[in-house]
Amino acid sequence: MSFALMSRRGWIQAGLAAAGAALALPRAMAEPEVVGPIRELCSSLLAIMRAGQTAPFTQRFSELAPAIDRAFDLAAILQLSVGPSWSSLAPDERAVLLTAFRRYTVANYVNSFDNYNGQRIDVSADTKALPNGEQLAQTRIISSSGESHQLDYVMRQEGGAWKAVDVLADGSISRVAVQRSDFRRLVARGGAQALIESLNHKTSDLSGGALS
Repeated sequence: MSFALMSRRGWIQAGLAAAGAALALPRAMAEPEVVGPIRELCSSLLAIMRAGQTAPFTQRFSELAPAIDRAFDLAAILQLSVGPSWSSLAPDERAVLLTAFRRYTVANYVNSFDNYNGQRIDVSADTKALPNGEQLAQTRIISSSGESHQLDYVMRQEGGAWKAVDVLADGSISRVAVQRSDFRRLVARGGAQALIESLNHKTSDLSGGALS
């Protein structure tokens, strides 16, 4: 797995407008509950990387999914990505859309982190304070040659738990921002069903047809 390849596959995309200002904010000692879900996620990512393509895609998907669920507030990310149209969707449409988005998110990670060549993922013990009480948990993916790429998680506390609501690549490239453009275009064109079909199609492609 290379960071460039991961970007081409469409995982980490777009720019967060406030990222530059956020990264200038002071560092703070991380509370264990803030960084904990990201440490678990990184550990799980390394595990599926080591398993590589010798393990079936569905097996790696099942192994990674619980860590994704604990690390991310997928419902919040989806709502942010869909935007104002979210309020007009029926409850059953929201539920089906969230299921499709979760499968796509997990499949995207499994597809991107699919081989191990001595990489490691370092998780900073410190966080950075963000507006509205959010925290930035910082990680670095370091190859065996020493090349590194920054992958940071915007953490928000909801219901007593810290979960990521965005991911920043190399300090400023946001998953949510470009995803927002794509999702809103699809919903505007064909409603929730158009986005559901798009996500299911992408999930099938990412999994080589293992998830259809």
